[in-house]
Amino acid sequence: MGVLPCIIEQLFLKTNSAIIIITDMRNSAKKLGENIRRIRVAKEMTQGDLCRKLKVDPAYISNIENGNKNPTLATIERIAEALSTPIEELMK
Repeated sequence: MGVLPCIIEQLFLKTNSAIIIITDMRNSAKKLGENIRRIRVAKEMTQGDLCRKLKVDPAYISNIENGNKNPTLATIERIAEALSTPIEELMK
């Protein structure tokens, strides 16, 4: 076995790890968005209501709820406060 196959194998492993991490992040973003939407709807709030409370563009909330954006922890805290919900409820 030469050096090249070992390098290729290591590169493959690193690439697979990166794919798994990206997939996990996308799943987490999607789950967060689903939770935000579920809680918002249960509280009979529209996306517009939430946007006005947060002073953000409606497209931003839409992207978060659809799992297309990863909000910062500070934004997640603001969303939880606007929904009068514990952060844990958004993250589960």
